[in-house]
Amino acid sequence: MFMAKKIYLGLAQWHHSKWYPSKSSSSTGLSVYSNCFSSVEGNTSFYALPSTENLQRWQEETPDDFKFCFKFPKEISHKQCLIHCSRQVSEFLNRISSINAKLGVIWLQLDANFTPADVPRLEKFLQSLPRDFEYGVEVRHLDFFCKDEIERRYNQLLIKHQVNRVIFDTRSLFAHDKASDSASVEAFQAKPRVPTHVIATGRHPFVRVIVPMDLKLAEQVLQQWVLKVGEWVDQGLVPFMFFHTPDNVMAPQLAVSFSQMLHEHCNDVEVLSIWLDDDLQSSLF
Repeated sequence: MFMAKKIYLGLAQWHHSKWYPSKSSSSTGLSVYSNCFSSVEGNTSFYALPSTENLQRWQEETPDDFKFCFKFPKEISHKQCLIHCSRQVSEFLNRISSINAKLGVIWLQLDANFTPADVPRLEKFLQSLPRDFEYGVEVRHLDFFCKDEIERRYNQLLIKHQVNRVIFDTRSLFAHDKASDSASVEAFQAKPRVPTHVIATGRHPFVRVIVPMDLKLAEQVLQQWVLKVGEWVDQGLVPFMFFHTPDNVMAPQLAVSFSQMLHEHCNDVEVLSIWLDDDLQSSLF
């Protein structure tokens, strides 16, 4: 019996004002989105805990195998800096556990102020987390990207706890940093210019890819990820891949194009359903 190899593909959000017909409201966006994509970055939880009512509605609007990858609230990661936050962590995990079957990787995003000197704090934090969930950590301080003993020890810590190192691939964005449109300029200021170190420290490699507004400039990077994701699924890993552009208008088409490229390379990986604009999709590359 043929068994498709699993990979989760999605975007940073499920609703964008430019994605759906004008008659479509934000309340129906998740249903449309989840008919194509299998996961989403749960960035809203970074700013506020989702309500119990919203979680229930999101669960009802999505297919059984859909996964939400909620981000730890900024109160935990940025305000408390992983210290004296057990109450907030418990509240967050207890809240989202109401849709336990639809939880993907719960991820912690640390800013550039979090340095290797702070790793003992991270280790204590990871040790305190319940083992019932899958976790990921994104770091942005450049000292974590030097391919030296500091980085090796950091990776070993994640491997020890089976926590996924979140990879944010900004290479193609900054390779074309002369773009002057407002969305690109904002992205140059907000996104981390860090090396892309490809490593799987847990069972679910977690990759975020942002590319320039001109999607044709993304083809080389996408081809590289096709090869790596193919290796990971052959190893029995289940990656999560999320696609961004500076304004995210064309992010759905970017993700679907990647899915088609991956399916051509590894045809036992299911291809995404075609997004809303089929004609636009066919003209990307």
